[in-house]
Amino acid sequence: MAEENNIPKVYNPAEVEKKWYAYWEKNGYFHAKVDKSKKPFCIVIPPPNITGQLHMGHALDNTLQDI
Repeated sequence: MAEENNIPKVYNPAEVEKKWYAYWEKNGYFHAKVDKSKKPFCIVIPPPNITGQLHMGHALDNTLQDI
């Protein structure tokens, strides 16, 4: 008889993300190596190209993230 592989109807992030977060930490994915011979830079989040009301919410959020 074939083995069944059932996908849960509701996504439970705790089942998946705990494993991957530990993997990312173990492999140093949250660590940035500083190369002092290079000039530092910052990537700014561009404003979304959408309706005015939605744009204001995104613009405020992205501005706070950039600051």
